Amino acid sequence: MLANRPFLLFSGAMTGSYLLTFQVYLALPLAAGRALGADGAKATTGLFLLSAAVAVAGQLRLTGWAGAAWSPSQALVRGLAAMGAAFLPLALLPRAGAAAQLAALAVAVAVLAAAGAVVYPFEMDTVVTLARGRLVATHYGLYNTVSGVGITLGNLGVGALWDYAARHRAPWLPWLALAATGLLCATAVHRLARTGRLAHPPREAAPAPA
Repeated sequence: MLANRPFLLFSGAMTGSYLLTFQVYLALPLAAGRALGADGAKATTGLFLLSAAVAVAGQLRLTGWAGAAWSPSQALVRGLAAMGAAFLPLALLPRAGAAAQLAALAVAVAVLAAAGAVVYPFEMDTVVTLARGRLVATHYGLYNTVSGVGITLGNLGVGALWDYAARHRAPWLPWLALAATGLLCATAVHRLARTGRLAHPPREAAPAPA
């Protein structure tokens, strides 16, 4: 596995998607607390419910639609870009009223969940493809390990950036950094696909949803 360079590059490129998804549990609740004060915990519960509802309701439909409209690589790239774009409303409304910020949080959560529903099946299918039929479960294990390390280090960075932004009155900064993370991940996967390292045929049937 460690000699499988395309797999390792893909694992690194996709780490950002897990960091972005995890912000439902870190940056977004912090933003809800900052915007709504004592009601932030209630808003966070509502955001969790919204995320789950979008994922459950949209998984089959989004996977089927993306599989019919795009190649696996295109679905990954566009899904990752959408995950990054989910944070832009928060960057544009850092000092808006509570209602506007709550709406921006809801948009971010919904877009993250929908984009994640597009990305995940094709992501898992790509891991199988890159494993070339050998030690598939072990490839999954290493892939999840790389993602876990990325989440840990990434969350340390997000937390430090959040505190820095608070000290310097730049509440938009963490959101722009997260949006840039999604764009960088999408660019990396696009480059891997263009150079043939993802080994996808020009068109495939949609993988079965997870």
